[in-house]
Amino acid sequence: MKKIINTTNAPTPLGPYNQAVLVDGTLYMSGQVALDVASKKMLVGTIEEETKKVMQNIMAVLKEVNFTFENVVKTTIFITDMNNFGKVNKSYGSFFNEVTAPARETVEVNALPLGARVEISVIAKKLD
Repeated sequence: MKKIINTTNAPTPLGPYNQAVLVDGTLYMSGQVALDVASKKMLVGTIEEETKKVMQNIMAVLKEVNFTFENVVKTTIFITDMNNFGKVNKSYGSFFNEVTAPARETVEVNALPLGARVEISVIAKKLD
């Protein structure tokens, strides 16, 4: 059975989608950008700060289903400038245990919603 997941602690979807969907213990999370929940505006700062905010938004959705970053099995990072790979990687990596970090890919794209420079989507699984 499909369960729709939404929390007021992460940005409201900008279109016809939900923050996440939980199916058979697997959480499929939509891409998160550095949108501030309170102001409903994009965070303006360094790429490291933007990435940290994205990860905080991901954490808020994970918490809604009692998951942590240890439950994350796969991520996809979209960035608008591959020259920022190292900076994004460092900020992103601070949220994971290096030994149990998820599988992932990083893709450079031409543009992201709301002028974001980084967007990250997640698949997480309930641990046995």
